[in-house]
Amino acid sequence: MKEQAPPAFADQVPAQGLYDPAHEHDACGVGFVVDIKGRKSHAIVRQGLLVLINLLHRGACGCEPNTGDGAGILLQVPDRFLRKQCGRLGIPLPGPKDYGVGCVFLPRNAVQREKVQGLMASIVAEEGQRLLGWRDIPTDDRLLGASAVNVEPHIKQVFIGRGEARDAAHFERKLYVIRKRIEHAVEAMDFSEKRLTYIPSLSSNTLIYKGMLSADQIESMYPDLLDPDMESALALVHQRFSTNTFPSWPLAHPYRYVAHNGEINTLRGNINWMRAREALCRSDVLGDDLAKVLPVTRDGLSDSATFDNVLEFLVMNGRSLPHAILMMIPEPWQHHESMSPERRAFYDYHSSLMEPWDGPASIAFTDGTVIGAVLDRNGLRPSRYYVTRDDLVIMASEVGVLDIPPEKVLVKERLHPGKIFLVDTAQGRIIDDDEIKAQLAAEHPYGDWLRQNQVRLEDVAAAPVTESDHASVLTRQMAFGYTHEDLRMLLAPMARNGEEPIGSMGTDTSLAVLSDRPRPLYDYFKQLFAQVTNPPLDQIREELVTAMESTVGPEGNLLKAEPGSCRQIVLKDPVLSNEDLAKLAHVSELGFKAVTLAMLYPVSEGATGLERAIEALQRQASRAIADGHNVVILSDRGVSRAQAAIPSLLATAAVHHHLVRHGERTRCGLVVETGDAREVHHMCLLIGYGAGAVNPWVAFETLDDLIQEGVLAGLDRAKAVKNYIKALNKGILKVMAKMGISTLQSYCGAQIFEAIGLNRAVVDRYFTGTASRVSGIGIEVIAEEVRRRHTAAYPERPVEKAELDWGGEYQWRRDGEHHQVNPDMIARLQASTRSGSYAAFKEYSRIV
Repeated sequence: MKEQAPPAFADQVPAQGLYDPAHEHDACGVGFVVDIKGRKSHAIVRQGLLVLINLLHRGACGCEPNTGDGAGILLQVPDRFLRKQCGRLGIPLPGPKDYGVGCVFLPRNAVQREKVQGLMASIVAEEGQRLLGWRDIPTDDRLLGASAVNVEPHIKQVFIGRGEARDAAHFERKLYVIRKRIEHAVEAMDFSEKRLTYIPSLSSNTLIYKGMLSADQIESMYPDLLDPDMESALALVHQRFSTNTFPSWPLAHPYRYVAHNGEINTLRGNINWMRAREALCRSDVLGDDLAKVLPVTRDGLSDSATFDNVLEFLVMNGRSLPHAILMMIPEPWQHHESMSPERRAFYDYHSSLMEPWDGPASIAFTDGTVIGAVLDRNGLRPSRYYVTRDDLVIMASEVGVLDIPPEKVLVKERLHPGKIFLVDTAQGRIIDDDEIKAQLAAEHPYGDWLRQNQVRLEDVAAAPVTESDHASVLTRQMAFGYTHEDLRMLLAPMARNGEEPIGSMGTDTSLAVLSDRPRPLYDYFKQLFAQVTNPPLDQIREELVTAMESTVGPEGNLLKAEPGSCRQIVLKDPVLSNEDLAKLAHVSELGFKAVTLAMLYPVSEGATGLERAIEALQRQASRAIADGHNVVILSDRGVSRAQAAIPSLLATAAVHHHLVRHGERTRCGLVVETGDAREVHHMCLLIGYGAGAVNPWVAFETLDDLIQEGVLAGLDRAKAVKNYIKALNKGILKVMAKMGISTLQSYCGAQIFEAIGLNRAVVDRYFTGTASRVSGIGIEVIAEEVRRRHTAAYPERPVEKAELDWGGEYQWRRDGEHHQVNPDMIARLQASTRSGSYAAFKEYSRIV
């Protein structure tokens, strides 16, 4: 009889109902204890465990009080303890740093376990290292709840001796390659307990003990930790609180480098961009081994695990741990007037290589030699630290985790937003934030590189602007689905006041998928917002930490600092005027080369023609990149009776994900010239699905028309366009702030939306990775809605006087969108209350 896999948690639980494991986050307690001078002792281990126990209240348990969400501890490799244990087992250990030790979660099924161990042995040998032996880690799960025990893996330690590696650093990188190869190989296998297989750590520097535990269970679960010979100069601990996730053994912290309290709000975009960058990566450090560790991350990991994988990738390719941390979580620098030019240049240059991993976070990190912590740019997660007179540092999510006599305390301080705190046990000192950043900023002439390569759009030469035929503006408005409400209630106030109009009564119209009217594709998406433990931002009072700059152009090699990596065009904001778009379309500075691709398809061919046109557009984008174009403009100008516009959101997402899948996305900037985008929500969606900039050309035509009609009396075109763009930018920033995201660069491609009413085939093909809890229409209905709008603009028979649809989205109209609160409903309510008739009330209830 085939053995069944035990009940599953975390990434094993399939998406069902409103639950999707892709959106798991957690909030936790994190801390560390370190001897500044690097003196190893069992006391540090005991103090680390005490910190962990005192963070118990920051964790959580499941339906059983003895099933924790996760707890763990990371230590330096305890050489004395391991040498004693291996001596008893007959495993010959070489000297310190000449062997690595791994904590390995394995299948409980003996046959499957042997298969995995055999795989690991073969990979170790192929990489030129020596597998010295295995040790069963003593465990005692009697205090664990049934839910934890049911999914508990078989836990072993593996010992690997240094073989062909030339030095300790090279050996550590070889252990990294070995682990990544094992992960990829296991992922490709098919056996019932595959998800129990996981390697928490494999290193010559650090060792991890963790699991689906609560803080007070880790000592009983792992008796190793109580042995007096278990010594370390540092201990990094974590107690997990899964606010909206399932707990699991692998998802307990610490990970190989970090323990994290918070959430990465931009995770989906960070993952997509990282995958796209892999194609350009070349490593002088890993060399040919680079291909073995790709992909860097995989689906199904938590935000913290993904962050750790990317951080580890950067470190293993030669960047120092503080350098890698500051690349991923930079401090707010765009509006920091007192920041030195050198530090500003450091951040500006690295923003060309990687977008910030944004969200509330307190991250403690270590490589076994240095240990430290950093807060997000907003400081939305607390962390405090003590320095004692006997060279001890205690950092934790709160004070009071260790009972330190006041007379022993030398320094009491908190971590500050965007600042890094670091202890170097090799140097035996605390390194100040300013010193770290000054040293990193001085490594290369970043300022010179930026001046030589970076181009600001305002410095690009002006170019001829495409002139519109205003006699046919009404036709284009109808083809792109404009309504009188859009003109009078949205565009006109934005152009007049420079702000998005605000309504207060909510919406009582149906979802787009349930509407009888053709709705823009944008209406099938809803913005996500910060919730549970994830606070939004106040974008008005916290303007210092926000940034609306966008970049267009190719990226460079993430793994190497080179002058040309910052050769990009910087836009002060993502909404382009026609003049700015013309500059981009004709740019020739410093090797930039733009191409414009048509987002059009033969409307008579329906859904088939739409699909073919999207596929052709994807191929054209790839071919343009191969031909050396590094600015790709998707344009729906040219709409005619025969040619309809592909919905710009559909085209943008399709091209973006196509280029990501083919490793080409970071070789170009993506700009959208579209007639269907006019609202803040539309701009956010286009940017969220990969557009670096948007030009709403029909909206600008409409503003001209409103000025000519006298609706915008007293405004000239320049002022109206300026106000409109200002309103859009303010609205985009407001939407970002609702999700706790500070920079547009982080928001671009982050897909902070869920689809409501699109079927799985459309979402998976064009909007990959988007949550879609309510299925609905497919490409056929999307094409039909385009056809209905297009037919209204280009009727088969001439009409005496064409008019825009009134809309009825914001106010009830007889022929507009259906509202739950409508005159018929009000009349029946009044009739029932005046007459006191139960039958009349039932009739009212029927239509509500």
